Amino acid sequence: MLITFEGIDGSGKSTQISLLKNELQEQGYSVYVFREPGGTDLSEMIRGILLNPEIDIDPVTEVLLFSSARSQLIAEKVKPLLDNNDVVILDRFYDSTTAYQGYGRQSLAIDQIHQINKAATHGVKPDVTFYLRLSPQVAAERTKHFEKDRMELSGETFFERVYNGFEQLAKNEERFKTINAEKSIEEIHQDILNFVKEFLS
Repeated sequence: MLITFEGIDGSGKSTQISLLKNELQEQGYSVYVFREPGGTDLSEMIRGILLNPEIDIDPVTEVLLFSSARSQLIAEKVKPLLDNNDVVILDRFYDSTTAYQGYGRQSLAIDQIHQINKAATHGVKPDVTFYLRLSPQVAAERTKHFEKDRMELSGETFFERVYNGFEQLAKNEERFKTINAEKSIEEIHQDILNFVKEFLS
């Protein structure tokens, strides 16, 4: 089973992923978590380039770099684990590329982004995507004291477009489960757990 988590920075993805992983492991499932970009030696090297605020990256190059990191992760780690019937949880997947590089950067037409996503994922699709919905204003308040990477320094207008991109995906994709990320950590965890239990049963 492939579970992905999406949402803008500050929505609480990392916290919820950790809680879900622990819960599933306690129930006897074999669970693996990877972040995007990252998860392999090559993908982590690409991550370092992408998030470095001192590097100026062309928007199309950015799409291709994110996709290259993803392709390596899927081929090297995710596909073999799914073939082994393990549970894989991803902190971001191709929906982030659609929202950030497609809607946010406006680097390429959305249909072109979808084509690149399809190639980079080797045909792998999430069984469920938890979209932790948080307004850009609340997210900015939550993350104001964080040290910002290159993506996080992209500005208010950029994140408004990213948010709108996620909202559009949530309308179009049946696998999206939208969760109010302003609720308490425990309430969000319970919402996620209720759905995952139903899915696994």
